[in-house]
Amino acid sequence: MCRALKVLCVAGDRSALAELKRAAVSAEWELAPGSTTEDDAIRQLHAERPHVLVVFGSFPTLVERALEAYPSLRVISDRPLPGAVAVGSLDQVRVAVKPSNGPGGPVRA
Repeated sequence: MCRALKVLCVAGDRSALAELKRAAVSAEWELAPGSTTEDDAIRQLHAERPHVLVVFGSFPTLVERALEAYPSLRVISDRPLPGAVAVGSLDQVRVAVKPSNGPGGPVRA
């Protein structure tokens, strides 16, 4: 079964989430609904099974919990966190999400 790359964005409030999703959107992958709370983000991780988690804002234990549940999850953040790739701005999100292991295409689950 083939699945498109799926990205889950998490930000501190609805406005920041909308801005983050605009920065992350691409025809090359699918965006999950997104979240503004850690507990909802964990629920979406389990329900949506994204390949990439993009976290902007203060979510002190989200990345740790997410990687504990899904060790192969790629995590991108606006700050240095263990297990995450830190980006300096919203402009860098799309580049960080894009798979670097060859040409794009479906991800095999």
